[in-house]
Amino acid sequence: MRHLITLADLKQGEIERIFAITEDLKTKYQNGLREPLLPGRVMALLFEKPSLRTRVSFEAGIINLGGHSLFLGDDVGWGSRESMADFGRVLSEYVDVVVVRTKSHEKVVELAKFCKCSVINGLTDQDHPCQALADLYTLRELTGSLAGQTLAFIGDGNNVARSLAMGCGKTGMRFALAAPKQYQFDAEFLAQLKHEAPDLDLLITTDPREAVKNASAVYTDVWTSMGQEAESAIRRQAFAAYQVNAALLKAAPADVFFMHCLPAHRGEEVTDEVIDGPASIVVAQAANRLHAQKGILAWLLGAQGQGRE
Repeated sequence: MRHLITLADLKQGEIERIFAITEDLKTKYQNGLREPLLPGRVMALLFEKPSLRTRVSFEAGIINLGGHSLFLGDDVGWGSRESMADFGRVLSEYVDVVVVRTKSHEKVVELAKFCKCSVINGLTDQDHPCQALADLYTLRELTGSLAGQTLAFIGDGNNVARSLAMGCGKTGMRFALAAPKQYQFDAEFLAQLKHEAPDLDLLITTDPREAVKNASAVYTDVWTSMGQEAESAIRRQAFAAYQVNAALLKAAPADVFFMHCLPAHRGEEVTDEVIDGPASIVVAQAANRLHAQKGILAWLLGAQGQGRE
């Protein structure tokens, strides 16, 4: 039994295995086949934060695979009515996998200690591994290979940026982060990144043009994430020079892709001209959340061979 809390939990070969399952299931889906690999399996979605892509892709994904989904809100009393130990031990008697979307990364880590079933991080304040896997799969699908490609992230070194950096390190990609110094990766994460992905070619700069110079894809996210609303004015000022617009894309290679995990704050971190333009693959990213989640579920629950390495 395995958990997926961060991409540090996966080896490169395991990521490739998930990608292979994803590709197989997507091809079959496009040909009209929704292969029921997980008949009777039950997935619980334990969400503290709102969601479109994560919730719907996981719910649709488990149904495509022949299983069932339970959406659990505040009524189950997670973290309030009983201890985490009691909650996790009991919940995992009922379901085969729990997908957690919560404010505190520590809550997911603690829950996983007590669950007898797999726990998947559907987003925390520190990591968004499922998003990163779908994004890297999308890039591989479009470019043929991730090795040697460069992903440039413009903006806050947030949960998405951290997961992407870790994923790049696990798949042979280069990663560049352009952000104001106070919003760059902290020392603790950099140490973890160095330990888990010692060969990662990493650039951290305050200059967006330097970051995108050799990029295969330029990625951004909102400047103010959920729970940071009180900082929105300060953040808009700090990131004003980090908007992804047509001028910035001109500093990148002509065939660069534009990526965003969505939802986007149009007119802030990205202009309409870019997100709706020919370089944008944001819809392809979102669509691949479905197929990548199915790949993750099939791998974790062992539906295709051992699914482990």
